[in-house]
Amino acid sequence: MAKEINRLNDLEKPLITEEQNIVHKSDEYDSYKSSDENGSIFMVLLSTFVAVFGAFEFGTCVGYSAPTQAAIREDLGLSLAEFAMFGSILTIGAMFGAVTSGRIADTIGRKGAMRLSAVFCIAGWLAVYFSKSGVSLDLGRFATGYGIGIFSYVVPIFIAEIAPKNLRGGLTTLNQLLIVIGQSTAFLIGTVISWRELALAGLLPCIVLFVGLCFIPESPRWLAKVGDQKEFHAALRKLRGKDADITEEAEEIQEYIETLQSLPKTTIWDLFQKQYINSVIIGVALMVFQQFGGINGVSFYASQTFALAGLSSAKAGTVAYACVQVPITFLGAMLMDKSGRRPLIMVSSAGTFLGCFLAGTSFYFKEHDLLPEWRPILAVAGVLIYVGSFSIGLGAAPWVIMSEIFPINVKGVAGSLVVLVNWLGAWAVSYTFNFMMTWSSYGTFYIYSGVSILTILFVVKFVPETKGKTLEEIQACINSHR
Repeated sequence: MAKEINRLNDLEKPLITEEQNIVHKSDEYDSYKSSDENGSIFMVLLSTFVAVFGAFEFGTCVGYSAPTQAAIREDLGLSLAEFAMFGSILTIGAMFGAVTSGRIADTIGRKGAMRLSAVFCIAGWLAVYFSKSGVSLDLGRFATGYGIGIFSYVVPIFIAEIAPKNLRGGLTTLNQLLIVIGQSTAFLIGTVISWRELALAGLLPCIVLFVGLCFIPESPRWLAKVGDQKEFHAALRKLRGKDADITEEAEEIQEYIETLQSLPKTTIWDLFQKQYINSVIIGVALMVFQQFGGINGVSFYASQTFALAGLSSAKAGTVAYACVQVPITFLGAMLMDKSGRRPLIMVSSAGTFLGCFLAGTSFYFKEHDLLPEWRPILAVAGVLIYVGSFSIGLGAAPWVIMSEIFPINVKGVAGSLVVLVNWLGAWAVSYTFNFMMTWSSYGTFYIYSGVSILTILFVVKFVPETKGKTLEEIQACINSHR
């Protein structure tokens, strides 16, 4: 029974990086053969390829506001406050999507949830495209936010549930990578086409996803969970190859589902018991530090930030931003299991401190009319150092740690709380960024640099290293800090 309970880590993780924890626990799946031994992996690769278009759409929605701010405000006559609402309302929609995503995915299936997400994104993009006022613009942005909130849950869940153990790590890291690629693509394309055309371009990943879902199977684990035995075996055989022996894996999944359903239901109030409170503090605090370090303010309004700093071509700065983000995110994924979570977060936070300090100094020079030739250089260098440093550690490591520190019986509830805090922080930062820049541009970046220092201090004092440790070892480390 202990072995079956340990396997429950897969399905109860509700967040983007749940798959990374699955990689760490992959030795628990040695009871069945890898796909290389069982048969063709073509369908697994095709299914993953289709699903990550949801992640790409996620990134496209997040990246939309950065290159379009000036044009939208000019064309529709929006005030700074109105555009701040447009930029940040995406995160409000995503909050609602993330909170409801688990029930939706469990009710209509993983494929059904992805279809529903695509419908909301398509409706949202069309509303943005045809917008004549701030109201319709906000409604469209909210709809795309709701769609990506569901995508943030269901895409990694689906990939983790269809992939064999020897491919799970490589395939599931594609989710975070495609989010960054989608964001960078929006940055790049937005510099050469109009904001309405960029909204139409956002439809393309949804269309590819819709068509692709017609050719791939549903998650076998979900089919087993709802009791559809015939489709469960058919989907598993389709994924593993027609000549594969799926008996052992099918039995493992059935035992897993039965054990999952036998666990007692937990509520959010259970998280405040003595044995869980330290884990909750760590999970919530890491998300607060991640968001209040300014990432969504900087990324949502990157183009405008470069323009305010006096860069002659804000588009060039946005292009550089996009080009830095993707390779550094890929490097961070490779380092996660080699360097460990704690060192990666601390190095990342040191880099975000330096980046914010340089950008803040650029704006300080501007406000006091000092060194005009250095201001754009410092601003660009600061923002690029900031985004590169964030991408290598702070972007993913808090999610990985979150997925590893909670016992299985509270993982689902704890994950919901942490993701809610994350989206609330994302909204707060994205909404207030423009107002803070108006109040004091250099003060804004200096505040973010201060948050980076606090992040390092918190990690040193309270966050254990989770790399290569069992849940029991992690809990012992956490409890030792009481």
